[in-house]
Amino acid sequence: MIDFENGSIFKLKLTDDPAFRDEVQPLLADGEAVALAFEGVRDFVVFTNKRVIAVNVQGVTGRKKDYASLPYNRIQAYSVETDGLMDNDGELDMWFSGLGKVRFEFKENVDLPAIAKHIANATL
Repeated sequence: MIDFENGSIFKLKLTDDPAFRDEVQPLLADGEAVALAFEGVRDFVVFTNKRVIAVNVQGVTGRKKDYASLPYNRIQAYSVETDGLMDNDGELDMWFSGLGKVRFEFKENVDLPAIAKHIANATL
């Protein structure tokens, strides 16, 4: 399981690289589609219309991967902190029933209110 307490592995930026969508395609349920994809140094996170899939790339070769499925219907609360003048990183915190808090950190210029709207549309 991914250690979500170590947010440094999730310094994410928006990507439109189809490789990330292709990577999670075999995991998607019927009717599930990728809405947003974010990449870190090696790891990435995909927001679908049903859940968040966090992928932790492991090992020297990167062949081994840990996929964490975080369904929207298990979110109890979430919080978005946008970037500021001195703090260029934004954060998304989500509290999941049975898991606790999950934090994703985003590099500057990520539209966090749009992510919050996506989560609201999926959960409310």
